[in-house]
Amino acid sequence: MFTGIVEDVGRVRSVKVSPEGGVLEVETGLDGIKEGDSVAVNGVCLTVVDYHNGTVTFDVSPETLRRSNLGLLRRGDPVNLERSLRADSRIGGHLVMGHVDFTARILQFRGSGNHRTLKIEVPEDYRVFFAVKGSVAVDGISLTVNEVGEGFISANIIPYTFENTNLRTKREGDLVNVEVDIVARYVVNFLREEGRKRRLEEFLEGL
Repeated sequence: MFTGIVEDVGRVRSVKVSPEGGVLEVETGLDGIKEGDSVAVNGVCLTVVDYHNGTVTFDVSPETLRRSNLGLLRRGDPVNLERSLRADSRIGGHLVMGHVDFTARILQFRGSGNHRTLKIEVPEDYRVFFAVKGSVAVDGISLTVNEVGEGFISANIIPYTFENTNLRTKREGDLVNVEVDIVARYVVNFLREEGRKRRLEEFLEGL
């Protein structure tokens, strides 16, 4: 589990992708990393299989490659890194599971003064999971939703977030990983279940 507060922007040292999965190597300044640890890479929870001289190695499953932008990475690309949440840590962002729901294209990324607005596309099936002032993880960054529209959401990017994440290298058209808020996921699932129960009860009453 993570919080969406990026600890370091690492650099891809190498990435190998095949039908059987992939191997990702990332250079980082984070310390205290050991084999078996969970680290969010662009919001994707990965397990450390090797750590040596500042280079972390991860195995990446075919499912993860399919659902995220990790398979598009190239040597030198910046990636957001966050170590898993400790039980005694503050939650500076929101609870992030590291399970990407979909990749989204950046529709607009423009500045106004010291702030920028990030607008990304959202599939219609996922729109129900977003609300104004709700939370979303974009490439592992905890953001607050400012607007929910037809096929998109937008969020304000403060200068600190822009300078200390890989957002400073992003352009319109780029793909980012998106994870919906876990609380919204459970609420929507509950309401859907309740709706199914009511329909079943109405059906049985009509027999």
